[in-house]
Amino acid sequence: MELALGGFGDPAFSAAMQQLLDLPDELERQLNPPTRAYVRDRRAIANTPMDIKELPSGAIVLAVDMPGVSPADVKVQVEEGNVLTISGERKRPAEDGAAEGKQVASDGGGGAAGEKQQQGVKYLRMERRMGKFMRRFPLPERADLDSIKAEYKDGVLTVTVNSKPKPEPKKPRVVQVQITNDEHQGK
Repeated sequence: MELALGGFGDPAFSAAMQQLLDLPDELERQLNPPTRAYVRDRRAIANTPMDIKELPSGAIVLAVDMPGVSPADVKVQVEEGNVLTISGERKRPAEDGAAEGKQVASDGGGGAAGEKQQQGVKYLRMERRMGKFMRRFPLPERADLDSIKAEYKDGVLTVTVNSKPKPEPKKPRVVQVQITNDEHQGK
């Protein structure tokens, strides 16, 4: 009778090892749960829709939907490592009372979930995310960082990144071989 011990290919062994490796991450999540603001900002980042296309000229065009965002609240920058960062903040309109910061939760007695009231304005449903957002896009090495253009129109931010012209292929350089008199004399 042969006794077989589980090895690296054994599924039970692999599952046990994975649980042991995941233990520090799980412990970190339990001891340091994410803050409510972090979760809100992560959702805002994930819910900022963006289309990216490459034109035949090699230019990259990013279109980011930002309805209700003031162009003054949008920031486009290139960070180290050729990473294009688009960030901003969507604020509650001032006529809702958000400018004064007078936000009062509903009385909680029989009201609908998510119902909020702000200085005379009663929200029955809030689906548009307010707060900060950010999207990052790594640019290729051929991107011309000096010619980046950003245009905001009808709630859509369009960022155009042109590419540097392709370098001319180097032609082989022909070197003329000189014949010296010393070479002919030796023969």
